[in-house]
Amino acid sequence: FKMKLWIPLLVVIVIQLTTALVAPEIEDTLDIIHDVDHVVNIVRSKIVNWDAEIGDDQDKRKMMLKQVKDIDQQIFQVLLQSSHDDSNVMESISDFIDDDAVTKLQLNELIERLNKISMRFDQIIEYERRKETLEENTLISFAEWVVLPSAESVEYSMERVHLKLFGPINNKTDVKSTSHTLLSRIMKGYEKSSQQRCSILLSPQQLLYSLYTEIAIIELKGYILMEFALKKMRVSGLGNFTDEADLFRQSHTRRNQHALNVLRIQMQQADRSLWRCDPPTHIAKVTYDEVTRLLQGYIENEDGLNADRTCRRTCGDYQTTRVSGCIHDSFCSNQPPCTGRVHDCRFIASKMWVCQSPQSSSRRYEYIEYEDGQLFGHRTSCGRGTNTVDSWRRWIFWHCHFCFCLCDEQGVKSDRYFNLRETLADVASNKVVTGVRFVKKNRIFHLQIQQGQLLPRGGINVSTVEWKPVDDYHIHHPNVREGVDFHTLSYGSRGIDLTKVMKTNDTTFVVTGVRFRLYRGRLNLRLRYSKFDFVNGKLNESVWESNEQANERLNLKDKDLPTNSRESSKPLSADHHYLEFVNSGLYADAAQTTVPFVDIQEVSSSRPVPLHGIGIYYKSSSGYGGFVAPKIIHYDFSPHVKMPLTF
Repeated sequence: FKMKLWIPLLVVIVIQLTTALVAPEIEDTLDIIHDVDHVVNIVRSKIVNWDAEIGDDQDKRKMMLKQVKDIDQQIFQVLLQSSHDDSNVMESISDFIDDDAVTKLQLNELIERLNKISMRFDQIIEYERRKETLEENTLISFAEWVVLPSAESVEYSMERVHLKLFGPINNKTDVKSTSHTLLSRIMKGYEKSSQQRCSILLSPQQLLYSLYTEIAIIELKGYILMEFALKKMRVSGLGNFTDEADLFRQSHTRRNQHALNVLRIQMQQADRSLWRCDPPTHIAKVTYDEVTRLLQGYIENEDGLNADRTCRRTCGDYQTTRVSGCIHDSFCSNQPPCTGRVHDCRFIASKMWVCQSPQSSSRRYEYIEYEDGQLFGHRTSCGRGTNTVDSWRRWIFWHCHFCFCLCDEQGVKSDRYFNLRETLADVASNKVVTGVRFVKKNRIFHLQIQQGQLLPRGGINVSTVEWKPVDDYHIHHPNVREGVDFHTLSYGSRGIDLTKVMKTNDTTFVVTGVRFRLYRGRLNLRLRYSKFDFVNGKLNESVWESNEQANERLNLKDKDLPTNSRESSKPLSADHHYLEFVNSGLYADAAQTTVPFVDIQEVSSSRPVPLHGIGIYYKSSSGYGGFVAPKIIHYDFSPHVKMPLTF
């Protein structure tokens, strides 16, 4: 009879926990802290009101027992929703701490202790399923294992987990005292492991919060086990256990207070940015795209570089000009002319052999081999056959050299356009930006946004997360204006600022829109921020912000194609840098390709969160042209790591 009284108590409380978690009171704390607080509060109230709520009401007991079969699924669904479905974070940690033997051992003990608590919780659920045939002594033995002091008890396991992860409880909890905790070492190891960050797709602050969420859920299971084990032993006549319950609850409160203090300090220090590493294999139009034919290597005779059609100067005198004509039967008549402007001409050698690219290619030349042995590009079989190109003399005095220049030519093969229109989240539906990626549509690069509905306490309704379609327009459409709707890259205006935009003076804003503008002749990122209420998640007024501090140009001269690199790219830009799209290296590629490439991988967390900033950065490996890519900085949750009143 006592066993049957104890089992319904578990059922009542778990069912009411589910109701409380689904519709919790709103507080200015993180969701998992708030939800665990509610569970603890309900458990304690049910323990206090045991006689009043249970009594001998047989009909009520039958009704509760009828719902027992759904308990396991209900509680785990609610708890997983509360933790944003971030399972197995603990297991993934071992992937980036293998080199630290001490940390590895501590982590293994931590996982073992957590698994024991979780298995015991699952065991009591299984006992409930077999309640009709379960022996009374089995439940008593189970309760004794949970409660009585030993190295295997739940209380001891929870104390060991806390000590290993958060350090010893003392009166002083600050940056210095928490710097040697396992939690701190995990964060530092994760911050150094670019590949793991790109694999898990959580910022270091998100990882800390996800890890705490897993710990908090298992601590909650341990708490429920302790409360009910103590109650079971009391109603079984094995003792009063009032002092034991008080001591256990005090320990639980101390652990939670200390854990939240350590968590808050570590989250304040943790990086909140997220970017994408290079994929295992670069795939055009899948992982990257290109600005094409912006500045491209081009061979032209001096005769065609001036309106007078003379050869009285040197190649270096033609820094900005146009092609003025072509002598019949010369090389210029056998290649497509540069119909735009010609820049930065130079003399290489008088005679050369040129392998022209297929007419369908965006390249002009596969390679150029000069008489002095210099080779631009990589010599391969030449499908169109090579052209022999040789300088000539005009009269006795003038030598008409062939110059190697850069052609700045717009046309159907040149994708050089960036969208200037604003891209906004659907704020009317309370949606915010949760991720970004570059896409090229109709030859125009757009910064596309991922959006999701903002919920109370900084949550995102994952069922609403979507990539918002970019504007579908062409540069030649009526009412589409250059400088208003899109920007055209050119020799004189081909830069992009490598800055991140953050509203540093107010953390009550989240990103709800993006756009590029022209600032100092360069593409400059602007973000729209909307103020929001953390408690109810509602968006309010909006403002636009930008970062205008970029003042140092990165040197991308003479670089090979980034897809030829055998090393993974690393972020190389700082917040004051900008870059200009340039031609690839002469020797590496005959200056036929525009670099950097544009990384088009999506940048979003595996658990969507609101953003506090977005940045554009440059990544590369030594000697290669690299990629320009976006990164995100998520909302700072550390101010909301607060101790609830119940703890």
